[in-house]
Amino acid sequence: MSTDEDSTHKITAMDVARHAGVSKWMVSRAMTPGASISASAKEKVLKAAEELGYKPNLLARSLSTRSSNIIGLVVDELANPHLLPVIDEVTRQLQRQGFIAMMLNISSHKSYERTLSLAEQFQVSALIFLGTLLTDELVALARDIKHIPLIVMYRNSNDPNIQVVSTHGYQAGQEIADLLLQQPLQRIGYMAGPKSESTLLRRFEGFRDRLSEHGLPVSHYLQAEHYQRTQALALMTTYLQTTPAAQRMQAIFCENDILAMGTLEALHAAGLAGQMGVIGFDDIDLASSPLYDLTSYRQPMHALIAEVMTRLKAPRSQPLHCLIEGELVVRGSHLCTAVSN
Repeated sequence: MSTDEDSTHKITAMDVARHAGVSKWMVSRAMTPGASISASAKEKVLKAAEELGYKPNLLARSLSTRSSNIIGLVVDELANPHLLPVIDEVTRQLQRQGFIAMMLNISSHKSYERTLSLAEQFQVSALIFLGTLLTDELVALARDIKHIPLIVMYRNSNDPNIQVVSTHGYQAGQEIADLLLQQPLQRIGYMAGPKSESTLLRRFEGFRDRLSEHGLPVSHYLQAEHYQRTQALALMTTYLQTTPAAQRMQAIFCENDILAMGTLEALHAAGLAGQMGVIGFDDIDLASSPLYDLTSYRQPMHALIAEVMTRLKAPRSQPLHCLIEGELVVRGSHLCTAVSN
């Protein structure tokens, strides 16, 4: 083989087999995670592969094993800053496990069928819904992709075809209510994000039930159309303008930090900073800024992602639901200066 041919020749598994003095079948076994092969044989093959600069053809392997190792990440709120570190860590862990991540953006309702059709054409091995608002239509479309594992993170679902890996939202809601109940408050409200047909957060239920145990209702329930700071800002501004001071909430639990920050900004703009306690959820990086000093509930991201990786490797060996406890991070925004302890 000439020098020019050496520079252009693509190293194959057969080349590695000849160099290592083993069969091509042995090379395939050595390159397949979890395959049965002796340690000495695997070491010999990997050494030969490194010396030759060989990289296995993942596409060819997927055709022979009928597993693409492509994991579809389904998202609908890419602008949410909580999602960015989640995507970063999920893709990092997928790559570490030998998977390939495919981002599927379904922020437009009209893109459901087209996007999931693309996932099916690429023969994705599983779909992970990253906090996605699952509609009945979306769930039905996802189920049609050859019965692959469907895992939803950060939300709850009662669909028997969907695995749930989420923060224990009900318990979180109770803990948040307990914190607010340490103050002599009578009017406590909740700000929700958009409704979902097929998934729940359970934060509101835990919050509502714990308040009820102490004889308090959820006095006001506000709902934003999207998880956007500007939505919460406008919603709270309208609320303050249309609600007499004596009837206003003394504290509010917002479904995520973005809504909580918009709420705090509305209070500040109205000259009412500190007049209403505010709690968020997610504990995004900006929550600790002195501008917000936001009391928030931190989701156990690393533990949740580790559980998802376990389920990808053994899809049917785990219970359908896995709920993991998070951590309430207490700062100063939940305090209402209009009441005295």
